[in-house]
Amino acid sequence: MPSGWRTPKTMASKKLSKIRAGIDVGSLTDVGCHRENNEDRYEYWEPASDAEFVRKGRLAIVADGMGGYEGGQEASRIAVETVKQTYSGDPSDPQSLLNAGILTAHQQILQYASEHPALSGMGTTCTAIAVIGAHLHYAHVGDSRLYLIRGGKISRITRDHSYVNRLVETGLISSQEAENHPHRNILTAAVGAGTEINPEYPANPVLLACDDILLLCTDGLWGVMTDEEIQKAASEKPPQPACESLVRLAKERGGPDNITLMILRIKDQR
Repeated sequence: MPSGWRTPKTMASKKLSKIRAGIDVGSLTDVGCHRENNEDRYEYWEPASDAEFVRKGRLAIVADGMGGYEGGQEASRIAVETVKQTYSGDPSDPQSLLNAGILTAHQQILQYASEHPALSGMGTTCTAIAVIGAHLHYAHVGDSRLYLIRGGKISRITRDHSYVNRLVETGLISSQEAENHPHRNILTAAVGAGTEINPEYPANPVLLACDDILLLCTDGLWGVMTDEEIQKAASEKPPQPACESLVRLAKERGGPDNITLMILRIKDQR
């Protein structure tokens, strides 16, 4: 909820679960400069057993809730916890588990909203990835983003499920016009919104290389920065300091929304 400029330090990182060799991970969330509450949520998880780690690898999730203070917080919490529980508790194919986690979260948010009428309209974005050896799986709904930075170049792995992105894809406006479009925050798909959702996922896992950087973030980051600015800041420092630099820069740009990101730098997978 808008409240004016916030001066206290509001960055918040949490101790991640055990991180095995082969990757560097950084994460951070911040309420931003004009919000009273943080409706974003993130999670990083690895299995406790080495045998399970071989099958499941590393899970990272970012979600951006909507629907007011309590509704948004509850929606993002349900999404992240459900995806983690689904992925960690079943021996099935990793990609199928990511998809199933988001679909289950969708139903659980709908159920929660039906039991709490005051939260009608709650929903969330959700972008979840699994890194298994040198292979990347992902499932995605909404306008949080997954980027791949490789060889000094950045590419968006996911597409925004938004009204403005639909205009871009149909050629009605340019990508440059989309950056300042007054309706760019209107989503065409969200977890917990509508009767059905169709998570975006790859036909085949994305092959990763040493020194690749994966960056997940909510629109509180990418909405005030260009992709090239994100690439530069994420590449110059190790993941955790890079997260801190990016959040500071987003707040210097006004920080109109909650800001959350995770950076995963791939090391030698041999």
